[in-house]
Amino acid sequence: MKASSVILMVDGDTAKLSTRNRLAGKVARVEPGEVNAEVLVELPGGGTVAAIVTIESAKKLDLRPGKPVTALFKASSVIVGTTD
Repeated sequence: MKASSVILMVDGDTAKLSTRNRLAGKVARVEPGEVNAEVLVELPGGGTVAAIVTIESAKKLDLRPGKPVTALFKASSVIVGTTD
């Protein structure tokens, strides 16, 4: 999944959020750009989720490979496709 509507959270055990769509994983890669960074999150089953965050947020959250994170998203932001 690759979307700019994915929110990344660290240390989320104490957070109370309305969204139920949560995918826990670890940062696989951070690709910084001029303003934003693409963060690739590796999921336990082998899948990945990519999120776009500001460079400032990536630094504030100390996003780096191996760091545990949770990807949060609204169900209405997901587009599902098939190759059939």
